[in-house]
Amino acid sequence: MKWFLPLTATIAIAFTGPTPAQAQGWKLVWSDEFDRAGAPDPAKWGHEHGFVRNGEKQFYTRDRRENARVEDGHLIIEARKEPWKEGEKKADYTSASLTTEGKHAWTHAKVEVRAKLPKGRGTWPAIWMLGSDIHRAGWPACGEIDIMEFVGYDPGLVHANIHTKKYNHVNKNGKGSSLKLPDASEQFHVYGVEWDATKMDFSVDGKVYFTYKNEGSGTAAWPYDRPQFLILNLAIGGGWGGQKGIDDAIFPQRYLIDYVRIYQKADTATPSQAGRGVRR
Repeated sequence: MKWFLPLTATIAIAFTGPTPAQAQGWKLVWSDEFDRAGAPDPAKWGHEHGFVRNGEKQFYTRDRRENARVEDGHLIIEARKEPWKEGEKKADYTSASLTTEGKHAWTHAKVEVRAKLPKGRGTWPAIWMLGSDIHRAGWPACGEIDIMEFVGYDPGLVHANIHTKKYNHVNKNGKGSSLKLPDASEQFHVYGVEWDATKMDFSVDGKVYFTYKNEGSGTAAWPYDRPQFLILNLAIGGGWGGQKGIDDAIFPQRYLIDYVRIYQKADTATPSQAGRGVRR
């Protein structure tokens, strides 16, 4: 769970046939295959910057290749143990958080991210989404979709969660589930959510292990009929990831993302919407 304090472009992908998602009526509307070496594509990704949330120990750098780069067909988000100073702010760790905030956002979609996770005590990688109206509505009323979270002190276990005004960890009634995945840090897996107006199905390699249904009681429980933007980040320490400390011997740690693919139903797909929230 993420804890908080107060385009359109032509996409060319060489598939030999319909993907499983396409066969089920989903249309690919946005993707990054990370096939261009260098900095992450600035038309698709922005960077969170500084100390952002949850009392985490890393300083998120902006557009620094040591922390975020595309190499050998993968996006690499690298957390490093190194002294960092920017203005009056000092840190012992650096990392990166990439976001589509202000660039692209989607309502009702199938999101798939193929990734290999870092490991070691203190790491906290995630694939997640936030409502683009966060600046107006605030958190958790904007809604949050945690497609994948992993804490390094508990290896072999991945998590999916949602946060809304009605259901969240602050109220001690958050909703989510976990899946045993012993090789999450050794092999790539596809982390996904399939989301429409009635429910969200969270999966790993197509296996659904958590479903959150729209109970029909209003936006306090279901704020998910509005656009959400995507975040890929590697945190160090913090309220969850740092519960058992940080092992400094593990660094550097790399979070590898092979692709991000976002689909919508063919009869409802629209160009991605710009979603501008607040920097937390």
